[in-house]
Amino acid sequence: MKIVIGSDKSGFSLKEELKKFLVEQGHEVDDCGLTDPDGFKPFFEVAPVAARKIQNKEAERAILVCGTGAGMAIIANKFKGVYAVTVEGSYTSRMSRIVNQANVITMGGWVVAPQQGVDMVSRWLSASFTEGFPEDRQKFLCGAFEKVAMIEEANFRDQ
Repeated sequence: MKIVIGSDKSGFSLKEELKKFLVEQGHEVDDCGLTDPDGFKPFFEVAPVAARKIQNKEAERAILVCGTGAGMAIIANKFKGVYAVTVEGSYTSRMSRIVNQANVITMGGWVVAPQQGVDMVSRWLSASFTEGFPEDRQKFLCGAFEKVAMIEEANFRDQ
């Protein structure tokens, strides 16, 4: 799977651990964030690059890391077709994909330990939309996602 990953300075160490894990798992990783631990690149410059790559189908998923994950999520969600969720635990990470069809997860370098981050990413990548739900709930979730798309269409531009 092609995954875009990025961080600002606050998320750099965690991003590097996640990137190492993704490469070990055989994913193609595109790092659009800070690449020098002594450098500076703010979250509001990193998130748009990743969001556009999702939007333009240059990557299937994205992982963004800043101090808390919130800043990256706020920016990424300004782009049509990008569904970013800030995650702080493995359950939330997995369910963000199953229930919300999140194609981007964000997390905080100040909040998430590397081992926990790897577990969260692993669970998110292995999950699929509506997985494990009975047919009636799957229909509901699909309908809900269609409603989200309609709201998005009414409120967002493509780029």
